[in-house]
Amino acid sequence: MLLGRKTYDIFAAHWPHQTDAFADTLNAMPKYVATRSPRPLDWTNSHAIGPDAVSAVRALKAEEGPDLLTQGSSGLIQSLLKADLVDQFTLLVFPLVLGRGKRLFHGEAAPAGLQLLGSRTTDPGVVVACYERAGEVSSGSFAMETPSEDEVKRRADINGEQELSR
Repeated sequence: MLLGRKTYDIFAAHWPHQTDAFADTLNAMPKYVATRSPRPLDWTNSHAIGPDAVSAVRALKAEEGPDLLTQGSSGLIQSLLKADLVDQFTLLVFPLVLGRGKRLFHGEAAPAGLQLLGSRTTDPGVVVACYERAGEVSSGSFAMETPSEDEVKRRADINGEQELSR
């Protein structure tokens, strides 16, 4: 597991105190923490990777071993996206609107095409969609080769409005 320090602190205060199979799995797995803090990492199997997460993740990805999994850790994810180090996304879309929040993708994320590997919807309505990198960004258009009469009129109306505003 690869975590930023804030998410690590939240998880470390919770999961070591749980007694189910999921907690046992989390507690046993190696945890790599991007942190500048000198505070110790007391959760079993936790390792600081230091403040240069990008270099550390490149090195971890070059090693043999299981895939790295990141949860939460929005600051860390932004750094990894900017460095083009994210290979797969599992996105959970919850059926609620809270208003403003943190953006997962913003202007510094490396553009990339994605391919849907699979999706499912849970009983409470959470959509779980898994994507992998699929090369360059490709875009398309709904524009017709020959515009309809309505489209020609719409364009003329826009041009006329632009002329009036000058």
